[in-house]
Amino acid sequence: MKSAPDLAAYKRRSLADFAAGGDRGTDLTTAETYAEGAAARAVEPGAAVGVIAALSASHMLNDTMQSLAAALYPVFRHDYALSFFQIGAITLVFQVTASFLQPLIGMGLDRRPVNLVLPFGMAFTLVGLMLLAFAGSYAMILVSVATIGIGSAVFHPEASRIARAASGGRHGFAQSLFQVGGNFGQSLGPLAAAFIVVPFGQRSVAAFTVLALAAVGLLTGVSRWYVRHRAKKSRAAAPARPTHPRAVVVRTLAVLIVMLFSKVVYLASLNSYYTFYMIQTFGVSVQGAQVLLFVFLAAVAAGTFLGGPLVDRFGPRVVIWGSILGVLPFTLLLPHLGFVATIVNTVVIGLILSSAFSAMVVYAQEMTPGSVGAVAGLFFGLSFGLGGVGAALLGILADKTSLAFVYQVCAFLPAIGLLGGFLPDPRPHEA
Repeated sequence: MKSAPDLAAYKRRSLADFAAGGDRGTDLTTAETYAEGAAARAVEPGAAVGVIAALSASHMLNDTMQSLAAALYPVFRHDYALSFFQIGAITLVFQVTASFLQPLIGMGLDRRPVNLVLPFGMAFTLVGLMLLAFAGSYAMILVSVATIGIGSAVFHPEASRIARAASGGRHGFAQSLFQVGGNFGQSLGPLAAAFIVVPFGQRSVAAFTVLALAAVGLLTGVSRWYVRHRAKKSRAAAPARPTHPRAVVVRTLAVLIVMLFSKVVYLASLNSYYTFYMIQTFGVSVQGAQVLLFVFLAAVAAGTFLGGPLVDRFGPRVVIWGSILGVLPFTLLLPHLGFVATIVNTVVIGLILSSAFSAMVVYAQEMTPGSVGAVAGLFFGLSFGLGGVGAALLGILADKTSLAFVYQVCAFLPAIGLLGGFLPDPRPHEA
């Protein structure tokens, strides 16, 4: 924490820097505001890391809880005599609320911020878990997963916005630390399901409301920090302005979405069918295949975290291009390797390919500085939705052909990374 004299000196230096590098027509009041903002940003340089860590921990808890509904599918099918179509409808309801609502909620919060919206959204997840634990009909199951989906739709865009605000300019680091919590939560979900939900049944889901309460506590503290931060920013910062014409922004977002499609569909092929591939191709046991899936998911988490510093060092455009296109040789090799080489290769694929998502979010937010929440909601929502659709389509293809053929087809998806050549510099005035 800087003392008052230190802050005064910092403000004088910032004012001088602004006068030296700024517009000569800028009035003194604007320069004073700039200096006050610079001083305010220097007050708590270490506190922001705690905020991002709290968001990452909340992300872990959120994604762990999200995975519980899918763990109950066998129970629901037996107890309620559900068809596979009805099971699929449960997933659809969750995807609609969790995926499609995210950009709309993010856009609304961009225009009109709401204090304490994060703990309020997590309260939806808590209520959804209780409904899921005690649902006595198929209709109530649908209501419960929809409620959990709403909580997720509120959490992701707003948490991503606050992670960026707390980054201190290290946007890649902030996004990757935030997202790795979600990766860790996704890997914990199956373990929680295997050791708690499956043995003890539907009612055991109620025990996980403790996680929701913990997340509410963490997010309440984060929201209070953000209220103070936003108050400082409103006094210090000028309105954000786009750095590119609207047509360029729209075209760039379209390219990013196509590249995101290639990433999430390839990852979905491994998340959903890697265990079956290892069992069918190499005769691995079910338990052994689950361990190998965990190893792959660990590589994905590591790649997500490492991608952030790379974004801050080389810029998001370089990381996006290098991640998507750079993984192509390894995906082309995968269907033709032996047992040990396949394991090593999938670890490399997870490390390289997972680094792209943080870069995509940071890049899109820099292209649309006034729509940070909407952009985060769009990319998180599409990541969920496209992954689900891709897994379903690949399942149909596998039924008609084989898993080996699926991986031969998916091997060419990273070639879409060639589109990275059409991505402009997000900040051309800094070029």
